[in-house]
Amino acid sequence: MNVAVLIDRMERTPLVVRTLVSGMSRGEATYKPPSGAWSILEIVNHLADEDSDDFRARLGMILTDPAAPWPGTDPEGWAVRRKYQERDLAESISRFEKERAESLRWLRSLKDPDWEATYLHPNHGPVKAGELMVSWPAHDALHIRQIAKRLYELAGREGAREGYSTRYAGEWGA
Repeated sequence: MNVAVLIDRMERTPLVVRTLVSGMSRGEATYKPPSGAWSILEIVNHLADEDSDDFRARLGMILTDPAAPWPGTDPEGWAVRRKYQERDLAESISRFEKERAESLRWLRSLKDPDWEATYLHPNHGPVKAGELMVSWPAHDALHIRQIAKRLYELAGREGAREGYSTRYAGEWGA
């Protein structure tokens, strides 16, 4: 596993997210599709919380004490309880950038981590530190794709107001 490549990829994620949502109105940022999937604002806040409360915390625990129980996570509940939809997009992006910078600083400070250290997750079974490490940038990619889908849906919504469709662009199938 080339951790440096993974870290470099993770370092670019906040800029990718910031670029994708630059200049977005509040209405666009809080738009939720009929499916009820998260808005862009919720996705950005989720990314920040995942850095601080999930990946960084849990990877740290595996590397220091693999038998210690992990703190609970509740992404859907956090979105509601932490009022993601009421937050400011620019502040949320800044918070994600800050959390990611802290994660990168911490990852780069690790000295010869044991990527084979394993936590026995009650639902997922054995989870190795290396699996968490490779899952972190993969998680970023899933949410970048989710932001792209909201952008696709927003374009369709704009066109539909005037009777236009996005059919020429192609169907969403990523």
